[in-house]
Parts: sequence; C-alpha cells; structure tokens
Amino acid sequence: MTRPVVDQDVPDMLGMQSTAARIIVGFYSLTYLMIAIVSREGIESFEPVLLAVLVVSLGAITLIRIPGDPLPLCPTLALTAIGPVASALVLGELPIPVENPMQTWPLSAATAIFAFMGVRGRAGFAWLGMASMMTTCAVWSALTGQGVAHGLAISVINVAPLLMATFFGLTIRPSAGAIFRLREQTTRRVAAEAADSAVLEERDRQLGRLDELARPLLERIGSGAELDEDERLACRLLEAHLRDLLRAPGLSDPAVDAAARAARGRRVEVIMLDDGALDGADEAARDRFLAAVAEELATVSDGAVTVRVLPPGRTSMATVLVNSEDGVRRMEFGHDGHPAATEISVQSER
Repeated sequence: MTRPVVDQDVPDMLGMQSTAARIIVGFYSLTYLMIAIVSREGIESFEPVLLAVLVVSLGAITLIRIPGDPLPLCPTLALTAIGPVASALVLGELPIPVENPMQTWPLSAATAIFAFMGVRGRAGFAWLGMASMMTTCAVWSALTGQGVAHGLAISVINVAPLLMATFFGLTIRPSAGAIFRLREQTTRRVAAEAADSAVLEERDRQLGRLDELARPLLERIGSGAELDEDERLACRLLEAHLRDLLRAPGLSDPAVDAAARAARGRRVEVIMLDDGALDGADEAARDRFLAAVAEELATVSDGAVTVRVLPPGRTSMATVLVNSEDGVRRMEFGHDGHPAATEISVQSER
C-alpha cells in the first residue's frame, strides 16, 4: 500500500519560501556567528568554529530553498549530518572545563534545523540527527574526562523542542491535505461560478442586442399594418443576420456584420459557416481574417459569397468562395490570418 503524498505546497503554506523566511534565516546565521565570536574565550583555533557556523547556515538555507514535500532524500541526509558535524567541529576546540555555556551553541542551532525537518516530513531523520549529535557529545565528554553523563546532560535538553516540533508536524501535515483539497474545491467552484456568470452576461447581452434589432420590426408587424418594400427587405436582412449569429458566431464582428448587411442589400447571397478553427486563433490573426472578409464582402456586387471557418486541425483556417458574373474565386486563409492560396476560375462567355 503506497503512502499518501502530501501536497507539494506544504512549505509554501508555512511560508518557508517567503521573503520573511529568508530574513529569518539571515538573522539565524548572523545570531550564531555573533554567539561564536563573543564566546571564543579559551579557544585557540577559531577556524573550525567559523566552519561550523557556515555548516549550520547552509543547512538553514537548504531548508527554505530546496522544494518538494517531503524533503528530498539527499538534502535530508546532509541536514541529518549537520548536528554531529557542527558539534564535533566546535567541541573539539573548547577548553576543558567549558568556560562559557554559550560555547555549545551548535546544539541549539542544529536542533532548530531538526525541528523544521520534522515539519517538512523528515521527522525520522531529524531524530536520527539528534541521536547522532547526543552521541557525539557523549563521546567528546568521555574522551575529555568529563564522563558520558555530562555529554548527555548538555544535549538531552534539546529533545524537548524537537519533540514539540514532531507533534506539530504530525498535526499540521495531515491537515494540509484537507486544506489543499478545500482550496482546490473552492477554486473549481469559483471558476464554475465565473463561467456561469459569463454565460448569463452573454445571454443578457444577446437578448439586449436582439431587442434592439428586432423590437421595432416586431412591433411594426404586430400592428397589423402592411409592410412596404423597405420594411420587408429589413426583415430579410435581420433574419439573415440572426442566422449568421447562430451558424457562425466566430464571424460576428461589427465590420463584417455591416459589410454582410450591405452586400445582401445589393442582392448578394451571403452564407457564413463556423466550424470552430477561429476559436483557437490569436487576436491578431482573427482581426486580419475578419478585416479581409469585410473587405471582400464590400467589393462583391452580385452572385454569392460563402465564408467558412474550417474545423480545428485543418491545414487552412478558413475559406472564402466568391461566385459572381466575373467567375469563381476561392481563397484559403492560414492560421495567421493571411491569405494562403487563391484559385480563380473565369466563366466562359455565352
């Protein structure tokens, strides 16, 4: 049975990769550097102590910089070794007896790192690092004639913070999964509500447009008066425009609509079809194509014009077929909105 994986954003939820976390790590490194400097009495060689400061500082940086949850194995092993390594570097340089309790600062510095290892899903390795650090203290104490008990006494007090951090990690990590699931559900719900709202807004817009276009003619028809030729033409043009909106919504554009209406007013048959390729086009390509369609409709004085947006996945995005007294002209448009090919067939004279 596989272990459930906690969401990758647990460190983000705790703010471990935020600017505030980086500032805290900076203060952490500066604090232990100052402690090492002010408690250097009796220490003959200070280089190992500075190396220990560098080790714990790099460990703190690793905690907030390495992504992934739980923490990847290689950084985890390196962090586990920080406690015994930093302790060995400093304890080996201390005078016996120790003149200043602050000189054992690597114990608290490593404990802080172990605590956050537990929060990041590596509690077992954190306890392994703590046990290794306590062993290092016990061995040092025994070798310097202070007794194993002394080494354990100065290091065992760090078990309490790690224990609290472990319980915190065990509490927060299972809750993190529920938090992320709730956040995902909220995101999906907001997206669905936004989509529904967009549909309603589009419906209201279309209804308002239909009311603006059709109401005057419907009221005129409803009055029972006989329509004159201009009004009947207006009805035919409106019917064709509404048909375009249903069959070719992607071609709905003020310039195209106006050009199609004017062409139909010249008795040109205009057919518009939309199979969806225009939906995936970028804005510039769409504008170029619609401008070309409007220009073509504006120049045709007789015959028929068929504008078809092809299905997605085709080599061409759309075609425009013009069948007039001058002949048949077929234009293909690429996905960039530019004409890709033009075929002209001149009708024979009768």
